[in-house]
Amino acid sequence: MKDTKTMACINMYGILGCLEDLCKYSPEAKELASGKPIAVSFAVKDGPSMTLRFKNGSCKAEPAGGSCDIKLPFSSCEKFNGMIDGTVTPIPSKGFTKLGFLTKNFISLTKILETYLRAKPEDLAKNDFFEASTIIMFNLISQAVSQIGNNDKIGRFTASNIVDGTVVLSIGGTTRAAIVVKDHCLTTTREIPEHYHALMEFADIKLARDAFEGKVSTLGCIGTGLITMRGNLGMLDNINRILDRVAVYLA
Repeated sequence: MKDTKTMACINMYGILGCLEDLCKYSPEAKELASGKPIAVSFAVKDGPSMTLRFKNGSCKAEPAGGSCDIKLPFSSCEKFNGMIDGTVTPIPSKGFTKLGFLTKNFISLTKILETYLRAKPEDLAKNDFFEASTIIMFNLISQAVSQIGNNDKIGRFTASNIVDGTVVLSIGGTTRAAIVVKDHCLTTTREIPEHYHALMEFADIKLARDAFEGKVSTLGCIGTGLITMRGNLGMLDNINRILDRVAVYLA
């Protein structure tokens, strides 16, 4: 079963956080993020919060609390998840004069993002799209690991068995993310430290895609060397247990 707060955290930091990547890879998204700089803040009662800053065709996800042009409060995690699902229309507490950005630009950005996260075979046949879609998916999964480890009941139990340190997830040594563990709390970052404690690396982007979609056996790929695992195997084993929960939330 899915935990509502865990889902809200994945939707906030994972799904909406992917708008950073989308604006890098999609010309249409870059155009929608152009124009006058604007900041949209999301705040969920007893849940996650974040601010998205759009400027010069880019998007930057930041912790909430700073200045913003539009503020969207949500009374519960269920309401926020409903916005992501398209069943709830948020009412801003600030920025009524800037609703055009929400109803046009922001909604269009989320629709473009969906085409990358739920890509059609004909789109994946294009090399550039395939690579961008897989990298966006990789970053979403990496973020989801931390949110599940921190909030999901099963994920928290698994995280309680992970010692302090850093696990690096990598695709071919080029696309990487780090899971930093401190006092059994997980944080995903794209800043890779010089020294880390464990590494899980996919040989190439096609293999990563096949693994994400369940088309290949992860254990089989480890056996053949297509997936490299080295360092603290206990950390890697527990991170892989949390990865198994990711599929439940992102299905």
